[in-house]
Amino acid sequence: MSTQGKAYEGDDITVYYDIKRCIHAAECVRGLPEVFDPDRRPWIDATQDENDALAEVIHRCPTGALHYTRTDGGAEEPTPDHNTIQVGPDGPLYVRGDVEVVTPEGSTIVEDTRIALCRCGASKHKPFCDNSHKNIEFAHDGRLGAGGVKEGADDAGPGLRIQPAENGPLLLQGPFTLTGADDETRDGGTAALCRCGASANKPFCDGSHRDVGFDG
Repeated sequence: MSTQGKAYEGDDITVYYDIKRCIHAAECVRGLPEVFDPDRRPWIDATQDENDALAEVIHRCPTGALHYTRTDGGAEEPTPDHNTIQVGPDGPLYVRGDVEVVTPEGSTIVEDTRIALCRCGASKHKPFCDNSHKNIEFAHDGRLGAGGVKEGADDAGPGLRIQPAENGPLLLQGPFTLTGADDETRDGGTAALCRCGASANKPFCDGSHRDVGFDG
């Protein structure tokens, strides 16, 4: 699990904030405004609430920008039993589970339980979302296009491996449930998801990255 970012010390808990993965979903600010206050410096004060409550709110962060470690004997963040991918309307892919993101060459970028992945093509922090979909007014209702999900290997483990192909789609390997904005679900073990923003069969890749000269 990732604990990258700036550390904020509390009473037997340390909160880590990775600004590069934050898209200001504000789950933390709504959940514990006394701890997470964007108008205060430092904006995180991990001494302001009970550790279990703080951990629970951090679990709501959909991007993995927030994490924590504890030395009070309290539970660390659990790994979900199943991998899920939620297609955000006009926005990113929200992934939860036992997830590893790797480079096109196969080196690990991050292992985490919560990730937001770019699907508009404009992020400056690919393959992660950086809110660029708002700047370019990316539009897609989040419904699932045709096909796109296939069965995986019978001996596949519980983890989901996500590999961005060079100048191409996100390649998924491992068990997952993909959910559209209309709550339609599809279970599978492999898929290729668009990350250039141009596919006519979103969220699945249809080869449009070649037509638009996608660079990623």
